[in-house]
Amino acid sequence: MSTLKIDGAINKLANDLAKIKENSKKDNNEFNEVLQEAIGTLSKIQKDADEAVKELVKGGDIQKAVLAMEKADMAFNLMVEIRNRLINAYEEVQRMQV
Repeated sequence: MSTLKIDGAINKLANDLAKIKENSKKDNNEFNEVLQEAIGTLSKIQKDADEAVKELVKGGDIQKAVLAMEKADMAFNLMVEIRNRLINAYEEVQRMQV
């Protein structure tokens, strides 16, 4: 009789682990999507800055070019800081003892 209770508990644990695994895959995909979107946005901002500089060379507005360059610089610095924080978090997890 106690064997049945243990078997039931093991089955429940296995089901719970399967659900956790499915949720972690979904979370991982969502995290990847967020990173892909952020990188895409950064790329677009940098392309816009490049276009503004090309327009400036052709006699365009200097204020527009400077603003686009500053926006690109700030976005890049933000992305670098996010990367640094992610690396620090990863290293912290690696240092954890199981």
